[in-house]
Amino acid sequence: MLNIFEKRFPSELNRNDEYYMSHAYNQALIAWEKDEVPVGAVVVQAGQIIASAHNQTRRTLDPTAHAEILAISQAAKYIGDWRLNECKLYVTKEPCPMCSGALVVSRIQGVYFGLNDPKMGCLGGAINLSNLPSSNHKFKVKGGILKKETHALLNAFFEKKRAEKKEKEAH
Repeated sequence: MLNIFEKRFPSELNRNDEYYMSHAYNQALIAWEKDEVPVGAVVVQAGQIIASAHNQTRRTLDPTAHAEILAISQAAKYIGDWRLNECKLYVTKEPCPMCSGALVVSRIQGVYFGLNDPKMGCLGGAINLSNLPSSNHKFKVKGGILKKETHALLNAFFEKKRAEKKEKEAH
């Protein structure tokens, strides 16, 4: 029999990389529901999520409305400074060149992502902007967090889009 004092409440959960990535994953699910590419991001400072966002490029018709950019902007407003050197970003997919550049400029402490992107990822996939030799800021990068789940979500989204396109072309 389980002792009542052995139960774990949500506030007592181990706040590890998987914990924060699951919040980013939930943001990716919101993106899917809004017919956006399902990428989500959260910014964490001192163990607390201070910003969260999902892709919004289609809804806003703004090519810069990536989850990472939106979360970075929210976090900067929240802390009142453009320097995010005490913050970590969790994002479901390896950041693109634009987002990786913004992470360098924001002086983020670290970036943790799910699925790597060998074509356009700029934190180790296609190239690595996190440790450019002449850059005045370098940050920690860790990939593969909930990789299976984030990969399955993106695959399912694009399979759905291809099927919709095929069906549309057939009519």
